[in-house]
Amino acid sequence: MRLEIRDLSIRFRNGVEATRAVDLVVDSGEFVAIVGPSGCGKSSVHNAIASLLPSGDAIVSGDILTDGVDARARSPRELDLGYVFQRDNLLPWRTIAANVAAGLEIRGIGRDERQARVRELLMLAGLTGFEHAFPHQLSGGMRQRAALVRALAYEPQLILMDEPFGALDAQTRLLLQAKLLEMWQRAHATILFVTHDLTEAILLAQRVVLFSRRPGTVREIVPIDLPYPRDPFQLRGDARFVALEAELWQLLQHDYRESAAA
Repeated sequence: MRLEIRDLSIRFRNGVEATRAVDLVVDSGEFVAIVGPSGCGKSSVHNAIASLLPSGDAIVSGDILTDGVDARARSPRELDLGYVFQRDNLLPWRTIAANVAAGLEIRGIGRDERQARVRELLMLAGLTGFEHAFPHQLSGGMRQRAALVRALAYEPQLILMDEPFGALDAQTRLLLQAKLLEMWQRAHATILFVTHDLTEAILLAQRVVLFSRRPGTVREIVPIDLPYPRDPFQLRGDARFVALEAELWQLLQHDYRESAAA
């Protein structure tokens, strides 16, 4: 699914201007990461795409198109979107298998097909044997894996991810980054991924979009010309990786210096 954001401005009723004139195109099947200073509107853009900004709290102008059609005019099913939040957001009263199956149920997928798909995804996520466990019985990393495959279960064409691994320990984060790349390459979905971690952005994405400080706008787009698969330990010794990390950090520092001087 091709995502086009044109002149997107978001202002909240309390007077905070989250974004101003954001323009961004994400091609079908592309993995794009967004980085930028805290409070620059990254999550607000995600929520605008998913129509999760309450009309009473935010004024949104501009266009959001998916495959050339106004995303906000589409029903959730027509939009074909998966969203992975910072927290796993699993339903505590449902088992892990039932959580993963939730989107399939909403779309009317038959029981046999639904169960087969859930088994496949749980195996892919390394959660076989935990089908009947409840979220509170699993570790944070296991819950986040379940949330990830839940978003992929009905094979959405567009996946929004808002710092999904930010609260995890370093080892679990590395495992889930590798799992995400594996799933993305299998599903060929379009992914828009928000992170504060420059290493994570370079490891995962084909392009990194740098937002300015609030009101956020697209300051720079940096192509990541590193082949997949990307091993995070090997990348540390790659001159191209070092140069990309330095470039992104220099661009970010510019905004932090401006913020300090303001």
